[in-house]
Amino acid sequence: MKFNKIALYVAAVLSFGGASCSDYLDKEVDLTLQADNVFSDFDRTRGFLAKMYDNCLPDAFRGYSDTQFRLSGDCMTDNAVDYWGVARYHSVMADAYDATNHWFANDYWTSRYAAIRSCNQFLTNARPDVIGNAEKPGDDNRLYDRMIAEAHMLRAIMHFDLICWFGDTPMVTDDENGAPIILTPSSVIPERMPAADALKWIADECDKYKDALPFRYASENENWGRVNGAAAYALKARALLYRASPLHNPGNDQARWTEAANAALDFINANNRQSNPYRLYTTPDNDPSKNYYQCFTTNPSHNNEYILSRSTWNTLNLVFFNAPCGFTGAISATGYLNPTQNLVDAYETANGLPIDQDPSYDEQNPYVNRDPRLTQTIIHHGMTWGVGSEARPVDVNNDDGRVGADYARGNGGTATGYYSMKYTHNIPWDGTVNSVQVACPIFRYAEILLNAAEALNEAGRTSEAYDYVDQVRARVNMPSLRSRGLDQSALRERIRNERRIELCFEDHRFFDERRWKLFDENRNAAAEASLPRYRQVFTLYGVEVRENTNTTFNYGTSRVDGRRTFNSPKNYFFPIPYDEVRKAGIVQNPGWEL
Repeated sequence: MKFNKIALYVAAVLSFGGASCSDYLDKEVDLTLQADNVFSDFDRTRGFLAKMYDNCLPDAFRGYSDTQFRLSGDCMTDNAVDYWGVARYHSVMADAYDATNHWFANDYWTSRYAAIRSCNQFLTNARPDVIGNAEKPGDDNRLYDRMIAEAHMLRAIMHFDLICWFGDTPMVTDDENGAPIILTPSSVIPERMPAADALKWIADECDKYKDALPFRYASENENWGRVNGAAAYALKARALLYRASPLHNPGNDQARWTEAANAALDFINANNRQSNPYRLYTTPDNDPSKNYYQCFTTNPSHNNEYILSRSTWNTLNLVFFNAPCGFTGAISATGYLNPTQNLVDAYETANGLPIDQDPSYDEQNPYVNRDPRLTQTIIHHGMTWGVGSEARPVDVNNDDGRVGADYARGNGGTATGYYSMKYTHNIPWDGTVNSVQVACPIFRYAEILLNAAEALNEAGRTSEAYDYVDQVRARVNMPSLRSRGLDQSALRERIRNERRIELCFEDHRFFDERRWKLFDENRNAAAEASLPRYRQVFTLYGVEVRENTNTTFNYGTSRVDGRRTFNSPKNYFFPIPYDEVRKAGIVQNPGWEL
């Protein structure tokens, strides 16, 4: 993000929001001197806004972002495990936390409300006479209005994040006069707004401010990572989709599904009116065997599918975090993120059928004639990895007599027999490449299409739903679902599966499992044992590769250590941190009471 950052002034003001777990309830600090120093100067005001982006958007993705090595939310789902058994992921999977020691709850609650407080400070103190609000050509037209809209959208994104993790949430927003609320210890503590109402508030915020933002910035290189009008449309569509889903819509109110469908279609229609619309990424020659992989490894600012992402990261971290552990040199791969067999099995055959419904599927040749996204997302045994003289087949053989080079080493390994290829550049390991560009999407166009498909199908408009899910499939030359003549229930399962594989490792699966209430459907590991592995959510599997001869292997499955534990309704949300409940008197989430 190429925003000018005035670090000293910004840090002075933002430090008011970062001192304790209950910052959003802390006594209001006298901002007079600092506010005058910051908001009386254009560059310092702009620097404050840039720091707000640092506080909001990196954590909105929650992936590969800090020294604690937060991999991805998928490590807390049936899609992946972390090779090193990081305690915080395992504790979520095993329901081993309580409200006093929940690492994610403490971190997310604190950081989101600190970010919201900084947004409110900007909204209170930013001055049109300093920023300017003249009509002019280009991205800076009515700049004050645009910056105010950016702050509102960043705040809405943080509130959405809180709802996803904690459900009903105190909303630190505007009072009836439009002034940001800053709570003091003597203030009346706001009641937790029902999640469905809060999601509707977010959608309304998007409607209110989307037109003050360019739908897409003309100078995208200079504004990469900045909230635009398209992001506001996208946030509205996602918020209303969540509001319509079973977790927040137990009565299956059809009006909510219609509202969600219309929001996704509003994005698509507005996008179609643009001279430079968002679209699914394809290679110059539209190669289905490369389109998906290169979407996540191409120069991010040249990617017409990304609507909003974290700032571009110039790094090799994702390469050695994700690549098979046998690749070493000037740097060494560690393979932290291991996709499960559950996820691998979710990829259809090339015929467009689930593997358990296609007689042509061969468990002893499992990666042939599959959805092309499988081998563009997941590194598996026998796949060629490496470049030039380093290129060789990946070897995860784990026979007692011979352990493959990529199964386990002192520096890392795989707990499932798989590695993540998504975002992972295939580079030489001799040190000649020092960094690659990576940007993790917050919103991208494929999600909009899948949001439309899901909401239209649930609203009873199944015929229309096909149009949007089939666009996503066509990019990788997968057969149309329309030709299958599926009813609403069958199409629901296929759309959900499409979303799982298309959006894996983008921090959707954790919330999708919950908003669809998959755990209530499966109930427990014993009840789901007869289901195909791709439909099991409690038991996680990996591949077991055994060498028959020096040229052939036997493929089996093994259960990944430990089963997921899910207690309903407790584990649908994280606990409110205990200190917040104790200090502020907020009602704790069900099941987390001490």
